[in-house]
Amino acid sequence: MSQQTRTGAQRHPEKQKNPDTYSGKKPEWIKVRAGNHPIYFETKEIVKSKNLVTVCEEAACPNIGECWAKRHATFMILGSICTRACAFCNVATGKPFAPDPFEAYKVADSVAEMGLLHTVITSVDRDDLADGGASAFVDVINAIRERSPASTIEILTPDFRDKGQSDAIESIVAAKPDVFNHNLETVPSLYPTIRPGARYFTSLELLHRVKQIDGDMFTKSGIMVGLGETKQEISQVMDDLRAANVDFITVGQYLQPTPKHAPIDRFVTPDEFAELEKIAYAKGFLMVSCTPLTRSSHHAGDDFKKLQTARQKIMIDKKLQASSVAGDISAKPSAHTVS
Repeated sequence: MSQQTRTGAQRHPEKQKNPDTYSGKKPEWIKVRAGNHPIYFETKEIVKSKNLVTVCEEAACPNIGECWAKRHATFMILGSICTRACAFCNVATGKPFAPDPFEAYKVADSVAEMGLLHTVITSVDRDDLADGGASAFVDVINAIRERSPASTIEILTPDFRDKGQSDAIESIVAAKPDVFNHNLETVPSLYPTIRPGARYFTSLELLHRVKQIDGDMFTKSGIMVGLGETKQEISQVMDDLRAANVDFITVGQYLQPTPKHAPIDRFVTPDEFAELEKIAYAKGFLMVSCTPLTRSSHHAGDDFKKLQTARQKIMIDKKLQASSVAGDISAKPSAHTVS
């Protein structure tokens, strides 16, 4: 059986004993159109012909129709079977296949064929590999740089827990991705039920370590809402991310992939998302994407440009402020001036 055809009980064997839960009818602000644009089908054919895996398909992203119609796709390397079983995730769980030694070149060829100006690369968790898959990220970054030097690269990595996290991070940062993303996914109190294979502070430390190694590298993280978290908990996560000097936060509505997955606690309204966006900007994030349909890689290329612009503005403002202070000092009369 191919990795791409794993569905239902075969995709999520660990969840089959869970009781079915139904979240009810989706509100109007959640509904999206199915993909029917010609370019959507072109993108689908390229992915299929290269036998590539995308998180767009594996995670059942609601934005696939919009993104693929714009030739935006998030490539998922190291196969489609994850070694962990997060309660929110639609990616298959089980024993993964051996990594494809030619995967980096296949991804790079697809990036070139699609003419991507901004490429997003993620992966399943590979706790079975000695380095957690870090070397695969390095290989694909280098391959894309060689084939499509004009494309900027954003990566969304696992936590590399118990796999020499610091060495893994150092090797990837040395490959110079333009954005280093790692999602916290939810608030700390929900980790035992929603993200049991991960540790909140391990993920936070990863993001902090990236900035310690390269302070200029953009860092990004995201959470889902509607799982039972409180506003105060969301605010604390934002504070924790800012303490780790994270530049960009994404906040989106959790959507239940199947009745066996974690239930939706509630649908957060657009007005609440707008309020969370204001709070995030007030805390100092350079970029915030906070809407019901926000996902880590949704509008990633456009958001990267906004991120660059936001940093440039801050640098210009600092230079102007420094120049103004220097001017004020030079304009003050010397203490030794005789009137």
